[in-house]
Amino acid sequence: MPIPEPTSARFCKYPSGLLLGVALFFPMQSTATDQPDQPIHQPEYIDSIDAPRDYLSGKFVEFAGDIDRFFGDDRNYQESNKSVLQMDITRLVGRGAERKFVLSGRAKLHLPAAEKRLHLMLETNPDKNVTGEPAQTQSTPINQVAAPESYAAAARYENAVEQRWHFSADAGLKFQGLATSPFARARGSFAVPLDTWRLKAAETLFWFNTTGQGTSTDLDLERPVNESMMFRASSNATGLRDSRNFDLRQDISVYHTLDERRALLHQASVIGVSQPQLQVTEYVLLLLYRYHLHRDWMFLELSPQLHYPRAANFRVTPLLGLRLELLFDDSD
Repeated sequence: MPIPEPTSARFCKYPSGLLLGVALFFPMQSTATDQPDQPIHQPEYIDSIDAPRDYLSGKFVEFAGDIDRFFGDDRNYQESNKSVLQMDITRLVGRGAERKFVLSGRAKLHLPAAEKRLHLMLETNPDKNVTGEPAQTQSTPINQVAAPESYAAAARYENAVEQRWHFSADAGLKFQGLATSPFARARGSFAVPLDTWRLKAAETLFWFNTTGQGTSTDLDLERPVNESMMFRASSNATGLRDSRNFDLRQDISVYHTLDERRALLHQASVIGVSQPQLQVTEYVLLLLYRYHLHRDWMFLELSPQLHYPRAANFRVTPLLGLRLELLFDDSD
């Protein structure tokens, strides 16, 4: 008897650019120059309600952006539209972890006379920078934190409306040993405020000469808990066109800013695959302490973690993540 195809696999058969198209369609609608024949007037009490809500929504978006910048989050790197240089020295300590320091990094630099829309990109392991996963959490299968295997240089075009939508496309070359191969990526995201919540969807389409075409879909649902805490639920599905398998991930996170120099991240993650059948491959619990070590650019992280991999029959594997990060950008 044939095994019923998982819902997630059926969903991924739809055109991979659907979400990207939706993200681009709505901004075009919002910037259209056509005006209605008659102006629409709404009651004054509606304006009095919208004003404080818009103010609070803007404050929350600003708060979320500050948190992403403090943690060196991939969201900040992809959508800040600023020059960013990020260097990480990482080590995992524990059973099954490679006990060595790993150096990785990436940079996004404005090209002159381009109104901040053209950038030069430099990065390590470009084929692994398409999932949208926050790299600093390290909540990946324990043997996947390894030294860079490849390097890349690319040119990127960006266009965005702050706090609403963002689009970028880049093309470049991947260098691995003496081999050189081309690649291309395009990413679109769109944010929708929902009263005290914010829904954000992002779609990345990518092509690497070595692995083929693929897609990565991200969905964030977030809200402030209080003036110093934020809740975020993040979902991701990433897969290659020629493969029936999709890597799946669900993160539940609480960000807690202690003061201007210290912050905590509490996170629970479920990691899985869609083929040969929909199943969980690992559970992860972690606490990440991030300390602003020096000026505006040096950060230290300590991250005790509990991994429950299927390969070990879900027996606990404790790990300790250590990271020194240098983060430079042109933020005020």
